[in-house]
Amino acid sequence: MSKVKHSRFNCNPGCSVEAAIGLLDGKWKSLILWNLLTEKILRFNELKRRIPNVTQRMLTNQLRELEQDGLIIRTVYPQVPPKVEYELSALGQTLK
Repeated sequence: MSKVKHSRFNCNPGCSVEAAIGLLDGKWKSLILWNLLTEKILRFNELKRRIPNVTQRMLTNQLRELEQDGLIIRTVYPQVPPKVEYELSALGQTLK
C-alpha cells in the first residue's frame, strides 16, 4: 500500500507522533539524517560510503523523499562532472 505524498503532514487521523513517523518511515532515512546531522554537508558518494549496505537506487529514492518532505536540501552545481550536495534544511535541523 503506497502512501500519498503530503498526507504525511496530516495529523487528523492520529497524533503528531504518527505524522513524524510517516516522515521518517524508511529503512535508510534515519541513517541518512544521522549522517547529515554529524557532517553538515555530504555528497552522494560520501553518503553511499557511510551506508555500505544501501543500493544506489534505494539511496536515491530515500533522498528524493526526504527532499520532497522538506527535510533536506539538494544543491546541484553546474559543472562537469556534476556535483550534488545534500544538507539538512531548517525543518531537518529541528530533528536534533
